[in-house]
Amino acid sequence: MKELTQAEEQVMQILWKEGNAFIKELLPHFPDPKPAYNTVSTIVRILEKKGFIGHESFGKSHRYFPLISKESYREARFSALMKGYFNNSMKQVLSHFSATKSLNMDEADELIRILEELKQKKGSS
Repeated sequence: MKELTQAEEQVMQILWKEGNAFIKELLPHFPDPKPAYNTVSTIVRILEKKGFIGHESFGKSHRYFPLISKESYREARFSALMKGYFNNSMKQVLSHFSATKSLNMDEADELIRILEELKQKKGSS
């Protein structure tokens, strides 16, 4: 799956949240200064060409909707990140977050709890 640019991801985040929208309905969701209508229209056409969104026609207007779920995109990007930067090792990911102090104690405790549950489930399978 192709990676989205920052602008493309902004549009996709809106469509994932809203489900579908006309270009004019996307505009209010952007922070100020808002992009021009034509800019958003161009981004939407690129996303459609890439296969991320589709549209329904209403005369000359089009209502756009996501073809790729947020979960699918997140999984693909995370897999690419894991492969490219962490040698597909969850241990390296966790080591990175603990070394950079990005992980607070509450989150660490929650991760331990999740891992213990996973370990119990795998052990009983």
